[in-house]
Amino acid sequence: MKYCSTRGKESGLAFRDVLFAGYAKDGGLYMPESIPTLTPDELESWSSCSYRELVYNITRKFIDQREIPNEDLQEIVSSCYKRFSIPEVVQIKKLGDGLNIVELFYGVTLAFKDLALSIVGEFLNYFLKKSKDHVTVLVGTSGDTGSAAIESVRGKDSMDIVVLLPQGRCTKIQELQMTAVIEDNVHVFCVDGNSDELDEPIKRVFLEESFVAEHRLICINSINWGRILAQIPHYFYIYYQLCQSIGDSVEVVVPTGAAGNITGGTIAMKMGLPIHLVTSVTLNDIVARTFQDGNFSVKDSVVPSLASAMDIQIPYNVERLLYLSSDGNTVEVGKLMTSFEENGKVAVPDNLLNTLKNYIKDCLVVHDDEITEVMKKVMEDHKYILCPHTATAVAYHYAKKSTYPRGIIATASPAKFPEAVTKAGGVPVTKGIDHLESLPTQFECMAKGQDWYVMLKNKIKAISSKRKG
Repeated sequence: MKYCSTRGKESGLAFRDVLFAGYAKDGGLYMPESIPTLTPDELESWSSCSYRELVYNITRKFIDQREIPNEDLQEIVSSCYKRFSIPEVVQIKKLGDGLNIVELFYGVTLAFKDLALSIVGEFLNYFLKKSKDHVTVLVGTSGDTGSAAIESVRGKDSMDIVVLLPQGRCTKIQELQMTAVIEDNVHVFCVDGNSDELDEPIKRVFLEESFVAEHRLICINSINWGRILAQIPHYFYIYYQLCQSIGDSVEVVVPTGAAGNITGGTIAMKMGLPIHLVTSVTLNDIVARTFQDGNFSVKDSVVPSLASAMDIQIPYNVERLLYLSSDGNTVEVGKLMTSFEENGKVAVPDNLLNTLKNYIKDCLVVHDDEITEVMKKVMEDHKYILCPHTATAVAYHYAKKSTYPRGIIATASPAKFPEAVTKAGGVPVTKGIDHLESLPTQFECMAKGQDWYVMLKNKIKAISSKRKG
């Protein structure tokens, strides 16, 4: 298995190469040069696998044994979920009326990002231990990614992590899960801006090849291929739990922000998994406009919503979806993305749009009042509390019927969103977060008018200087 940039300037790369990278050198994202397809026998035989076994089987398809031998890969997969609160890692609550909630939030930070970042952290540590090297991880977060990334590397001598979070645009719980981590290798900035704005200095830094190399910088946002790879297995798990018989179809509803999770689902489809994908978004609807009309264009500003982690105006994994839809045509993808970056908009050609619609059948835009109403309805009808992100997907379930069994991806525990739960008339859940208020915090601020790019570079230089010293 080899990897390339979606824009074509790099190819023939190993898994380790792309794991330790951010954006590709040409500004693109890394993807497999080809997607492995399952035989009918494999699809059948995997149906009895546990979640961990599915993770092993799928990652084995994308990582050469010469990079990580079978025994080592089994150890990585075995160890990465040890801190999850249920042995199954993932579970599905069948509430009735076809409402099947796929709970992906049993990791340390109570969000689905733990599923991917737990194993990415183990992959990084595996290679760094072998090379006796050190890296600095840069992360921009809209809510959940930062805390999951911190937990995946905290206390590890081989890694420092710098996280930029949008102050006041996450919930208080989300912020505390980052700012209350006091570790020598954890560095948090609270930024006076939205998630797209704070991504800009990070991307600018990654485009400086010499600086990236000198300071050993990597990124584990869903820019990182390892994140996408680690999100493929839960689609197989959902399928096997809900299908009536192997080969029949299952529909999966995916709440979407940067489109990383649904990219994992699209790859699962290309591997031969018979699923149908639909998605939901907040008023920040660039993904909906792109999927439905080919209108890949940025609006003037990000609108804060109850589903804060989905409030993204530049969903960078759309580039990967264009790559998949074009059957790996890096020239076409490169032209489209260059135009998007220069103009803030581009029209997706009909040939790509039609293929994209074959993967992602539909998308629903969900307003805050609808999120609240859905949360209230599910509490009243099923005595079950949703997080606001999951509520956008359940809104799709109520709005549009399916002829297939349907799984609703639940991306986070409602405990992380007490304000939204209260607004919907519920009693906030405190399990897993009630200790946070009493913890000390540690962070730095990036204020409007300051040069965030310079501040970020100075922090990176200070980390490198300390490590060398």
